[in-house]
Amino acid sequence: MTIEVFAVLKDYFQKEFQLQSSAKNISELKLQLTRQNPEAANVLDLCRFAVHDEFVDQNFSINPNDTISVIPPSSGG
Repeated sequence: MTIEVFAVLKDYFQKEFQLQSSAKNISELKLQLTRQNPEAANVLDLCRFAVHDEFVDQNFSINPNDTISVIPPSSGG
């Protein structure tokens, strides 16, 4: 699957990368990303996830060919 990260997450991961994952849903994917980079755990806990540009919940089933965006909270000014 393709993972895209934004904002502060680029400090912990490449902006876009391929991930071989056996994760069945977003919750399992988040756990895998946390294991890959434990320093990102606090940020990942606050993130929203989108599959093919549509926000999804933690129980959303994912597939190996999905493009998943990980989007941390942001504020405007």
